[in-house]
Amino acid sequence: MTMATGTGTGAGAQSPAPHVADRHELIRVQGARENNLADISIEIPKRRLTVFTGVSGSGKSSLVFATIAAESQRMINETYSAFVQGFMPTLARPEVDVLDGLTTAIIVDQQRMGGDARSTVGTVTDAGVLLRILFSRLGRPHIGPPGAYSFNVPSVRASGAITVERGAAKAVRKTFTRTGGMCPRCEGRGAVSDFDLTRLYDDSKSINEGALLVPGYSVDGWYGRIFGGCGFFDPDRPIRRFTKRELHDLLHKEPTKIRVDNVNLTYEGLIPKIQKSFLAKDVDALQPHIRAFVERAVIFTTCPDCGGSRLSEAARSSRIDGISIADACAMQISDLAGWVGELAEPSVAPLLAALHHTLDSFVEIGLGYLALDRPSGTLSGGEAQRVKMIRHLGSSLTDVTYVFDEPTIGLHPHDIARMNDLLLRLRDKGNTVLVVEHKPETIAIADHVVDLGPGAGAAGGTVCFEGTVAGLRASGTLTGRHLDDRAALRETVRTSTGRLAIRGATANNLRDVDVDIPLGVLVVVTGVAGSGKSSLVHRSLPALFEPPGAGAGAGSAGSPRGGDGAAVVGALVSIDQTAIRGSRRSNPATYTGLLDPIRKAFAKANGVKPALFSANSEGACPTCNGAGVIYTDLALMAGVATTCEQCEGKRFEASVLDHHLGGRDISEVLAMSVTEAAEFFGAGDARTPAAHAILGRLADVGLGYLGLGQPLTTLSGGERQRLKLATHLAAKGGVYVLDEPTAGLHLADVEHLLALLDRLVDAGKSVIVVEHHQAVMAHADWIIDLGPGAGHDGGRIVFEGTPADLVAARSTRTGQHLAAYVGA
Repeated sequence: MTMATGTGTGAGAQSPAPHVADRHELIRVQGARENNLADISIEIPKRRLTVFTGVSGSGKSSLVFATIAAESQRMINETYSAFVQGFMPTLARPEVDVLDGLTTAIIVDQQRMGGDARSTVGTVTDAGVLLRILFSRLGRPHIGPPGAYSFNVPSVRASGAITVERGAAKAVRKTFTRTGGMCPRCEGRGAVSDFDLTRLYDDSKSINEGALLVPGYSVDGWYGRIFGGCGFFDPDRPIRRFTKRELHDLLHKEPTKIRVDNVNLTYEGLIPKIQKSFLAKDVDALQPHIRAFVERAVIFTTCPDCGGSRLSEAARSSRIDGISIADACAMQISDLAGWVGELAEPSVAPLLAALHHTLDSFVEIGLGYLALDRPSGTLSGGEAQRVKMIRHLGSSLTDVTYVFDEPTIGLHPHDIARMNDLLLRLRDKGNTVLVVEHKPETIAIADHVVDLGPGAGAAGGTVCFEGTVAGLRASGTLTGRHLDDRAALRETVRTSTGRLAIRGATANNLRDVDVDIPLGVLVVVTGVAGSGKSSLVHRSLPALFEPPGAGAGAGSAGSPRGGDGAAVVGALVSIDQTAIRGSRRSNPATYTGLLDPIRKAFAKANGVKPALFSANSEGACPTCNGAGVIYTDLALMAGVATTCEQCEGKRFEASVLDHHLGGRDISEVLAMSVTEAAEFFGAGDARTPAAHAILGRLADVGLGYLGLGQPLTTLSGGERQRLKLATHLAAKGGVYVLDEPTAGLHLADVEHLLALLDRLVDAGKSVIVVEHHQAVMAHADWIIDLGPGAGHDGGRIVFEGTPADLVAARSTRTGQHLAAYVGA
């Protein structure tokens, strides 16, 4: 049967045969074995939205990020010249037989942004660039090009002869100037640093006696040699006997050429050297021992010259309709979008349209409460992911694969609908969208679903279902069975045993908030993103627990101050999703203290010292020093990590592995998951009650799949928080504060989390949870809802009471969504 083409070619014309290029409609994965993937093969449709589900540890990230996205990036890197590749990370090919039909992958993950102290929301998006161009065109007085409004560009004046040839004529310029917007006092950081000199050196000692206390500046080190042999002071005289000139040279001397041991070097004072090597980066990005030094030796205060705006006086003096660029960057983005929309200047109409579109994207994605001068390092994982999305919303690229890691984290149900719309818009532009997600609202919009499992770790790594959302519901898999789960409202709520009274809270956007937080019950603090939840719980609440006379963050021991009837036994235990501070050697076994009873059990069974069973002590492999890998620093090129050939990544020297407990050596134990280890240490020859108790707490918080020796740097935000919670379950804290504990949890695991929270309350603890998940809200005894909007549109208590009252009133966005969730 012939079909008309409908193109006016005449009746009876046949449809043209499909072009061979149109046959590549699938991404084919065959034999994927990365991490716990069990040799799986799947086909993913292109230009569709595919959601990957499954319990934590089932292999979703291994398939999407470590296989598909990693191979795409590796192949793209290979298209560059060898010179360019030298500056890129060396990526190994994933463990997979065939990957066919790949397109360019853009990963939009939750990694925190900003290792640079000058990185802001404006600098990591196009908004800052467009705003600087706008002020260079319309700002009065006119002070220069866009760089004159940039706090990352210093003003420069140089002298010398420059010959410029124009035909036969030659002109000589004797000076060169560049106008930058950087504040010269704080060098664009917005804060100035003051040093505690007693932390920099011990003035009772000489340089050669080890007076310098800065990491890396030991007498035997390179810097020790420079400071000891520079000739500006006597290295054998105690620093307290230095003259003013000698002390100035030690601390502040400008870069000066010197010669030490017949080597030409540059000497620079201690303070400018520290500023350049340590303070140029975000403090949280520093190595742990350097970060600890900075935190005890450096005091940061707002720059008195620029008032924290980072900009020079000239940049602050140039205005558009009375608004300087510092004022614009400090505005809430939703307000800035309104101001830009009111500017009517035909000469820059395209520029205004592009800037307005970018700012509207912030508002549309639920980040209108941010400001462009917000340091990017202070964004949460969810906020960072959504800021990265801004770059792609206006992109002209099509046929790109966008990869998202739980984009709904940190979003109120009201905001999830907007996020879903953005994901669909990216798809409708002709892109392939791959999303790792647990929220049923986002799973519901998928064109294609891949469900991995059935369990976690060794019990996962297989494809349990592949198809439509309707097919998933009928599939009988763990995800399918729980997809339509709805927690019911509590029939009876528990009675509080007291209250914490917060009065006049004004942190960030809070508007003189007064609220009573009941004790001895489960309290949920909710509201749209940016409404003030974290400001209330993490800034105002801890102040009640500070000892009298202590400053902010001075500790949490003792009973709270303020609030009648608020008798609490124990301290405030605040558990969030921030990175766990530790080296790349840290793992769940070391962080939780689990390794101590394990080492003692091995030592007792074999009659040797416990230190032998620590990869950070006597038992470490001598080649890799117990790291399991050898890190090679290639200077300008990306560093390379290779598995240690001597210990084969096991981290211990061979003689240690001859000692066994219950038939296993220490490396085999550290390779176990929490669930496997709990069974191993629970009975038989390896029975160790102390270890079993810690493993039980890890299983209670939903981390049964986690490997004991897995590096902490590989954990997600939700996993980090649950790991911290596990370490505190045996503590004597009276008030527990959790920040979105459902992050990264499968639908089936939320029920276990609720049971854990109930056990804490029933044990006499007070539990306060910042949460958006409706199941947790429905399960609460008391809800505090902030809003009604974000930023300056929020910061107020819009409801406080029981979940049933919130549903009955339906007076807030949270109430409306919760009512729909429970079917009321």
